[in-house]
Amino acid sequence: MGGPSHDSSDFFTDKSAKIFVAGHRGLVGSAIVRKLQSFGFTNLVLRSHSELDLTRQSDVDSFFAAEKPQFVILAAAKVGGIHANNTYPADFIAINLQIQTNVIDSSFRHGVKKLLFLGSSCIYPKLAPQPIPENALLTGPLEPTNEWYAIAKISGIKMCQAYRIQYNWDAISGMPTNLYGPNDNFHPENSHVLPALMRRFHEAKVNQANEVVVWGTGSPLREFLHVDDLADAVVFLMEKYSGLEHLNVGSGKEVTIKELAELVKEVVGFEGELVWDTSKPDGTPRKLMDSSKLLGLGWTPKISLKDGLVDTYKWYVENVVKQ
Repeated sequence: MGGPSHDSSDFFTDKSAKIFVAGHRGLVGSAIVRKLQSFGFTNLVLRSHSELDLTRQSDVDSFFAAEKPQFVILAAAKVGGIHANNTYPADFIAINLQIQTNVIDSSFRHGVKKLLFLGSSCIYPKLAPQPIPENALLTGPLEPTNEWYAIAKISGIKMCQAYRIQYNWDAISGMPTNLYGPNDNFHPENSHVLPALMRRFHEAKVNQANEVVVWGTGSPLREFLHVDDLADAVVFLMEKYSGLEHLNVGSGKEVTIKELAELVKEVVGFEGELVWDTSKPDGTPRKLMDSSKLLGLGWTPKISLKDGLVDTYKWYVENVVKQ
């Protein structure tokens, strides 16, 4: 029990099996729904927040009693940037713990065959070795700016492990790296670096600005994974993996912030100058996840950063700009 299995769930054998994708409207959940539909799955159970509040235990239990899904993919979470985590720490720890606990426990008690819980790379210590292996978990202090969210996600991993150990129930966890793609958050104040750059270059192009100023030197290294690649990995894990340990899900490819900014500038078609404000801080010099265990099982990402940026920019123009 607890070791990897390569014939775990026969996930692909019944395309009419009932699958509950929690959080189907978000960046991750929407990509998982698209991927499952592309594979021919026909019985997806989807509920918006207004239809089912996952923080309410009795509502979640009633939903599982009525629907009885065979598989659950838990992509629902309260997420946000540094400012949001600092401002609403109670929300980030309480809401995420409530969602996870309710969905995981109800899944087990109502006969779900397999559950996949999705977390985040922020579960790892602030000073984790680079690239970050799975066994770096709980080896040091967390990044203080998002520890409330991280503690909740770590609890989700441990809950899946505990139910596997105590009940021999097939609950697994995947920890994605930095994600981007359709349905990302392009908010001017609280979006992540990639959508923030895309928005700024687009607005500079539209306003015919001469330059875009970006903080720092551009030297920090980051890893990005297109959300459609994550969705592909999710389906792979549902079919192929039934281990105790959580698995990292990353591209394994690093890019400097400078390279990223220049690529986004090119994709957007901004003709002006890119200026680096070196008086501003750079942040962590390197953040890369070690995804060798997942890659060793036979999964590989398929979308290059350039192709992924083109796809994301097309979505941004059609869905954010035109609103």
